[in-house]
Amino acid sequence: MAITAGIDIGNATTETALARVEGRNVTFLATGISATTGIKGTLQNIAGLRSSLGMALERAGYKRDDFSAVDIIRLNRAAPVIGDVAMETVTETIVTESTMIGHNPATPGGIGVGLGVSVAFEDLSSAREGDSVIPVIAAKHDYEAAAAGISSAMARGVNITAAICQSDDGVLIVNRLPKVIPVVDEVGAIDRVPLGMRCCVEVAPPGRVVSLLSNPYDIASLFELSPEETRQIVPVARALVGNRSAVVIRTPLGEVRERRIPAGELYILGPQGKRTVNVEDGAEAIQNTVIACYPVENIFGQPGTNVGGMMERVRRTMSDMTDIPIGDIYIQDLLAVDTLVPQKVTGGVAGEFSLESGVALAVMVKTEELPMQRLAVAVSRELGVKVEVGGIEADMAIRGALTTPGTKPPVAILDLGAGSSDASFMKTDGAVTLTHLAGAGNLVNTIIASELGIEDMDLAEAIKRYPLCKAESAYHIRQEDGTVRFFDEPLDPGVYGRVSLLHENDMLQPLMLPNISVEKVRSTRRKAKQEVFVKNAVRALEQVAPGSNIRLVDYVILVGGSAKDFEIAAMITDALSRYGIVAGRGNIRSTEGPRNAVATGLVLSSVEGRK
Repeated sequence: MAITAGIDIGNATTETALARVEGRNVTFLATGISATTGIKGTLQNIAGLRSSLGMALERAGYKRDDFSAVDIIRLNRAAPVIGDVAMETVTETIVTESTMIGHNPATPGGIGVGLGVSVAFEDLSSAREGDSVIPVIAAKHDYEAAAAGISSAMARGVNITAAICQSDDGVLIVNRLPKVIPVVDEVGAIDRVPLGMRCCVEVAPPGRVVSLLSNPYDIASLFELSPEETRQIVPVARALVGNRSAVVIRTPLGEVRERRIPAGELYILGPQGKRTVNVEDGAEAIQNTVIACYPVENIFGQPGTNVGGMMERVRRTMSDMTDIPIGDIYIQDLLAVDTLVPQKVTGGVAGEFSLESGVALAVMVKTEELPMQRLAVAVSRELGVKVEVGGIEADMAIRGALTTPGTKPPVAILDLGAGSSDASFMKTDGAVTLTHLAGAGNLVNTIIASELGIEDMDLAEAIKRYPLCKAESAYHIRQEDGTVRFFDEPLDPGVYGRVSLLHENDMLQPLMLPNISVEKVRSTRRKAKQEVFVKNAVRALEQVAPGSNIRLVDYVILVGGSAKDFEIAAMITDALSRYGIVAGRGNIRSTEGPRNAVATGLVLSSVEGRK
């Protein structure tokens, strides 16, 4: 009799299956799961492994740190996956001859469009009759002083067309003026607003967005721009789309310099030689080139470009974590997805961003010296337990998946994790073909964070995992599908009117994102999942299906942490139904749902060949 622990170290979680093995008889005792520590396949994984194994031991009736009770640990063998975003055209939005303020203060003042010359509020007294001016008001001037100064200038015949102020005083100022003018307030960097320059301010009515300053041709009309200057102003107009208030100020030529870093080319090496594809051609062109080079031997990026820098970072990260020379690290697969990337606008004074086209990339790393072997030696030394590296992850997953009731070969499995999407196909005679592809849950998080302008990846993960809603009263919410749900207890006032995430325990997590809607978040989330999981599911099955004909696959079992997602399984099932494939979530050992397939397979494979 031996106590065997199958441990699956993934990109996000480390799962354990603890079992008693007697000959060919396997009795599973418990499971454990914990967050993976460090990059998959590195020595930093040991802390997460200890936690996962300790949880399984405790659930099986042992002490949490009684690792001596385990006779052998079997680790999975797989490669880590790293995701990043390569900009398609620019890394810094170009703004020449303009400065802009395009934010959405909660309550801008007034309404309309004002065109004039920017002047400091202190210098308003020297403005002459008939001058069209826009005062710039620092926080040291309160709303009463500001309103009094503007009113006095208006009485002298000065044409005050609009105002820009630092404090949250827009409405208070307008309410005290003899006529309504547009006022943009809450401009934190008021000292950076250029003075003595032609300036245009626009404030839209409540519920509307700016129309003139979000149109490059209207900006050209207001500032009398040439066709070449109009082309240069396009990033400004794009950054102002959807805002209720905005300011554009024309500055002297050359005050804001342009800087371009090209997206660059990818060089993909395969059996037929090297092929080249430019990132600017988009995700579809990149994926077609990857397919043409199958099986991929290595991928490089053009030096001095965005994608070249990304590929270098991937190799250097793995080299630093594993002590393996960069030259021995190969990129064996890549998934590209078109996305939008918020880029800070040069010349902006209120944190403005413009959405630029980009390509999100997930790459899979392969090394000459398998990092898992080094990890196995380190784990054995630290825990005092025999450790061996078991089979390939996708191979182990299909063995675990076949413990799902009602399944038998021939069957395919899709193992949907955080870093990779793996597929296996087992024939009736037990022969297995498999593939291991880059791109899964972490890439979805990257796309969500990129398109919504989120820096907190935990928030991006939550947006991926939970459905949306909006509190419409103290006792009810409207869910993202349009249905209304009522509560017995009043909701937290902090969620009123906010887009929120609906967790399993009915907790509402408000999204503190400016100008966000349920429709925008939902469409971003679903698009990311479609582009990553559905496309990878088809790509993976095409590689493992008999004769590469996906229509020869009849049944698919979905396993892995991402198979638990509330909508991914349905998306994949719907997509595969077009090929006549029956797909559904697995239920490992009738108890674990789609999780623990690889860990279970590692235990089961240890008894193969025994009598």
